[in-house]
Amino acid sequence: MPRHPLVSKYASLAAVRDRLPRRPAALGFELADRRVLAVLAVALLLWPFFGSNYWINVAVVVLSYVVLALGLNVVIGFAGLLDLGYAAFYAVGAYLSAILITTYGWNLWICLPVSASAAAVFGVLIGYPTLRLRGDYLAIVTIGFGEITRITINNLTGVTGGPNGVVGIPRPELLGVTFAGPIHFYYLLLALAVVAVFLTNRLAHSRVGRAWTYLREDHVAAEVMGVNAQRFKLLAFGFGASWAGLAGAIFSSRIGIAAPESFTFFESILIVVIIVIGGMGSIPGVIAGAVAMIIVPEILRPLLTYRFLIFGIVLILVMRFRPEGFIPARRLRVRLPAGGVGPEADA
Repeated sequence: MPRHPLVSKYASLAAVRDRLPRRPAALGFELADRRVLAVLAVALLLWPFFGSNYWINVAVVVLSYVVLALGLNVVIGFAGLLDLGYAAFYAVGAYLSAILITTYGWNLWICLPVSASAAAVFGVLIGYPTLRLRGDYLAIVTIGFGEITRITINNLTGVTGGPNGVVGIPRPELLGVTFAGPIHFYYLLLALAVVAVFLTNRLAHSRVGRAWTYLREDHVAAEVMGVNAQRFKLLAFGFGASWAGLAGAIFSSRIGIAAPESFTFFESILIVVIIVIGGMGSIPGVIAGAVAMIIVPEILRPLLTYRFLIFGIVLILVMRFRPEGFIPARRLRVRLPAGGVGPEADA
């Protein structure tokens, strides 16, 4: 007797799930990609010795946005949850680290895990009441959360310094070396970016990553297949926010101040644009998007006011001819049984 079409659809999805590889790929890259990555790693390690301080500072900013975008890519690219208030978690990490260092005498290395944990908790807190929301409704709620966080920080003068922010953050030290120049923060953020790439890549090829993919592609079908939507959504929010907390702690120590104007709605939009331009769900795409969004405006800086016009035209052309981004995410292909699965196979 033929099955109901809805039952057959979920049976097909279950068959695809059962045929997926159970173990994550070694690194998620082909051999040729690994060789390119090896050459790139050597170039990144040696480049600061040949570049000027100006371009080292630009590279520090690029690496900061790589870490931020990799965290948000988990929420948007992997789980399909549109978060437009990501700068709030960035602010939580920056302000918490700044207050702990200036008021209680902590050092940056202790503040890093604390800031990441606090941002993850905030991510879960914003994720829990919005579990039933998707698409535009979720985006509106996250925008509101981001603005509430910024306004609260701006008004808590006794704790956060209000509009003036937390100032006088000392430079961090490690093994007797003071992080006084951009080259120190360059290597710190480079190490953090490498760890972020490794962890997010492994997570994307794990059962958790596949569960996020199911939720992104078909929420109802994922739940029918046994995916706990609530748990995996909260995990995406918490894990993605933790990277913003880490980046925020390093940011406040690098510039010596945590001020509310550094965590506006524009910051959230910039990180989202990096992901969309680079390729949602694609780790190499996110890196390429961060490089493009930060370095291209710097190259066009001699053109003064026209650089934003030219940059806007370039973005329009990219979205027109590369709608999936610079480096689209690779789709996992699974070969089904020769007889197929569905009403025709069961008739």
